[in-house]
Amino acid sequence: MQILVTGGAGYIGTHTCVALLYAGHQVVVIDNFSNSHPQALKRVEAITGQSITCFEGDVGDKALLQRIFSQYEFDGVIHFAGSKAVGESVEKPLMYYRNNVTASQTLIECMLEADVQALVFSSSATVYGDPHTVPIDESFPLAPTNPYGRSKYMVELIMQDTCVAFERFSAIILRYFNPVGAHPSGLIGEDPNGIPNNLMPFIAQVACGKREQLSVFGNDYPTSDGTGVRDYIHVCDLAEGHVAALEQLAANPGSHIINLGTGQGVSVLEMVKAYESASDQPVPYRIAPRRPGDVAKCYANANRAKSLLGWQATRDLTDMVASSWHWQSNNPNGYQGDKE
Repeated sequence: MQILVTGGAGYIGTHTCVALLYAGHQVVVIDNFSNSHPQALKRVEAITGQSITCFEGDVGDKALLQRIFSQYEFDGVIHFAGSKAVGESVEKPLMYYRNNVTASQTLIECMLEADVQALVFSSSATVYGDPHTVPIDESFPLAPTNPYGRSKYMVELIMQDTCVAFERFSAIILRYFNPVGAHPSGLIGEDPNGIPNNLMPFIAQVACGKREQLSVFGNDYPTSDGTGVRDYIHVCDLAEGHVAALEQLAANPGSHIINLGTGQGVSVLEMVKAYESASDQPVPYRIAPRRPGDVAKCYANANRAKSLLGWQATRDLTDMVASSWHWQSNNPNGYQGDKE
């Protein structure tokens, strides 16, 4: 299949491009490089031995999208492009609604114009808000607590309404939990701009000496060691889940919502210890007050992904931290070390 990948130069996007190419699909990327790097796609080409066409631009640029759709006959779209920092979304809500909601609507309109009828959307477990219990399954009530989560929820509604109004249009909404790790080659991985928002890249930067210590927000939660528990999923498992979703849409059209997670929770301190073991480096940390809005436990019920997609996560915590350290130690400055 010929697939358009929006945000294909980003962390999850690059790994999904690799998985798509390995599965025999062709890939075209659109990315504005606001939180990614052109060199990442060159690394994808090095891993796969295949070339990728990339259009630099914004998914909200309707003229650009129309030009891309006129040049290619796509079988489907995987939509990653968007803004993704919870804290920033509170400070800049209108930017998040524009980048995530308005741009997604523009993409769907252009898909319909071009008769492209299959969409896989990168949603998030943040749509669940503070879950009343765990594990979280897809029928849980949705109560996102910040503009980022609400923007994802709004796009989900737009997609579901479009599937109702246009019976040939099919969509899979993938709600995933906490992607971590890197490709085993060490050529692509998570390369955040500035201070990392997520735990794993922050730990990695402490382990390699870029940052002095990790702040652990709260050690008085009702968990095994008092620190927050999350469902961490290897990014390569996640990428393979997107390929499975795309192939499922071809066989089983309609509208589907699926969690992608491991179904197992890992605490912050368990992650720190695993990283120290994998890297053979100390990861100093300090206990800080809880952050507003953080929950004690959040992990998935991933049964639907197994039954509907035939997919389940296969890589464990050791794989996650070892691949992250392989990437970080070989690329201490991320893609910035590459020459254009």
